[in-house]
Amino acid sequence: MRRARRDTIVRTMSSLTAIALSGLQAAQTRIGSAAHNIANAATPEFRRQVVAQQTVPGGGVATQIQRAPRAGEALIEDMVALKLNERLFAANLSVLRTRDRLLGTLLDVQA
Repeated sequence: MRRARRDTIVRTMSSLTAIALSGLQAAQTRIGSAAHNIANAATPEFRRQVVAQQTVPGGGVATQIQRAPRAGEALIEDMVALKLNERLFAANLSVLRTRDRLLGTLLDVQA
């Protein structure tokens, strides 16, 4: 029973890690895209980057950068995306830190 419970905890921790890491990567991609759009907003005929995000079976997200269908800036949208994804990055990092603390506690208990 104890081994089965430990295996379940390890699988859960692995899932949490995968989900949080994909969240970090997605937020980082969106931050980079927003920064790119802001830096190029005044460029004539500039087509913004748009980040498409899709859930992945088993947890997490996959991101892909695409070009907007037409030229034009959306400075307010990009500024909001930048700030929002800074927070999402921090939240996913917090999940990883918490997982590390819990894993350390689990190892202490098992020792």
